[in-house]
Amino acid sequence: MDVSTALRGPDLAKTRVEVDAFNKALSQGKTSSKELDKDDFLKILITQLQHQDPTAPLQDKEFIAQMAQFSSLEQMTNMSQGFNKLSGLLASSEAGQVLGRNVEIRDGESLVSGVVTQVVRGDNPLVGVNGKLYDFEQVEKVLN
Repeated sequence: MDVSTALRGPDLAKTRVEVDAFNKALSQGKTSSKELDKDDFLKILITQLQHQDPTAPLQDKEFIAQMAQFSSLEQMTNMSQGFNKLSGLLASSEAGQVLGRNVEIRDGESLVSGVVTQVVRGDNPLVGVNGKLYDFEQVEKVLN
């Protein structure tokens, strides 16, 4: 007996409508990106499980492999967030070390010199020189 796994007319139309709605939902509120995030991965996995052929369910090995990929993606996302936080803390610490020291800051085409009188911590720390706040990345030289 030859069992065809191809979808019949009404089922094919229903699946196309669902896929089009899914693609439209994915594109709303998102900027075009070539990278998939963990939410996209979960949506694909859920859609795959909803539309699998009941006579040939997803193999255990395939499902375990996909879950392992998702777990790895989640761990990489958490590590990336941790590295970003660490980077912000290091930048804030470095900015704090110039408090009270003379610096030269590149402000567009001009070079501003002065003593750092304040530091504002955060992911992008600011330094106060001559009554104005500058991004710490603009500091070109730290003088004695």
